[in-house]
Amino acid sequence: MAATPSLAWKASKAATAAAFGVLAAACAGAAHAATVVVDVQDAAGKPLADAIVFLESAEARRQVRPQPGVDMAQEARKFVPGVLVVPVGTEVRFPNRDTVRHHVYSFSPAKKFELKLYTGTPANPVVFDRPGVVVLGCNIHDAMVGWILVVDTPHYARSAAGSGRVQIDNVPPGHYTLRTWHERLPVGAPPLEQPLSVPASGTGNAQVRLTGLQP
Repeated sequence: MAATPSLAWKASKAATAAAFGVLAAACAGAAHAATVVVDVQDAAGKPLADAIVFLESAEARRQVRPQPGVDMAQEARKFVPGVLVVPVGTEVRFPNRDTVRHHVYSFSPAKKFELKLYTGTPANPVVFDRPGVVVLGCNIHDAMVGWILVVDTPHYARSAAGSGRVQIDNVPPGHYTLRTWHERLPVGAPPLEQPLSVPASGTGNAQVRLTGLQP
């Protein structure tokens, strides 16, 4: 009479089956995703660096997760980085690495807040819970300007210097709104938008020309 398999062996077999299931699901997901390549140009048709390109859809909004460990620092009386891109719900710290105090604020509709005169790092980070462009300033140093672009999608990237090209990998197929924003757009100007259909595999291509950029 054959011996009855042990409980440990059964548990091991079940775990192995579950692992194969997860792997199969991941492979299936990877098989149904594409790379999106966007060439961004200025009004003269020249490649434009540092444009932020992001893909929005109802499904993309459901996939958004906050990004951990994000800083918008102040160094040499500048915001560093000058432009920060974060998904909705992200907490951002504002460490002051200068020897002088700063007074950081924003009056932007997407996020209004104020960090009064301080050094070091404020105890509470700022939660950016609405999509949009947030313009930062300092009440003490008028020349300090920075931007936080809050996006409602996990699919975003910055155009490269020289080529103006953006590559966003692992984008599920579907119909998206492709939005493009640059810090040289007039304050309050919305990102440029255009429709984009992403295939189930391969590459989806688009070209964007941003006009009305400030010097």
